[in-house]
Amino acid sequence: MIRVFSGSDRKKIDAEVKKILGRDYEVFDGENLKIEDIVNIFCGTSLFAEKRKILLKDLTPARGVGSDNVDFYAEISKYVDTVHEIVIWETNVSQKKTYKDFVKMKGVEAKKFDLKPKIDMRQVFSIYDTALVDGKRAVKMLDGIIDEQDPYMFFGLLVSQAIKKYEWRQGRKEICALKELSRVDMQMKTTAVEPWLLIKGFLLRVKTI
Repeated sequence: MIRVFSGSDRKKIDAEVKKILGRDYEVFDGENLKIEDIVNIFCGTSLFAEKRKILLKDLTPARGVGSDNVDFYAEISKYVDTVHEIVIWETNVSQKKTYKDFVKMKGVEAKKFDLKPKIDMRQVFSIYDTALVDGKRAVKMLDGIIDEQDPYMFFGLLVSQAIKKYEWRQGRKEICALKELSRVDMQMKTTAVEPWLLIKGFLLRVKTI
């Protein structure tokens, strides 16, 4: 199995590398590699074990730094059935067809780990305010950002907005909304229901609370 990791969340990638390779592994930097080195990496053995643990870093150079004419992936594709434990960590993903074909090969697992963008509090507050008058529209607004957000962070900001409204008005509706959010919070912690479904359910019914 050869694993290819990429994305902006370097901490998560580093943790995943250590989870797979442990803390004792060989590291090869693409900047210092030659195409003939690939044969030695995949066909060689270490002094202590026949099965090696290897991290290959940045086989695709950054734009404007060197060139992408050294096609490591065309060579590595010959060794997808390797007995070695191989992880490739790419900062810059190659746009070459050989790379795109490589990550689709049997015996290759490609994962991307991206940092989620920070939630815009104004967006959350706007969705909550909309839900107070039109739940369906609020859910539609949520669907527009849902793929880029963490449901638990979003829910925390939703609660913050409800608390602010309670502090301003302290009316029955504000109290009921907080009680309902408390119930949703408990469901998120104790049930297997997808968090976004629970949040959408709240947005749809908050108008009638």
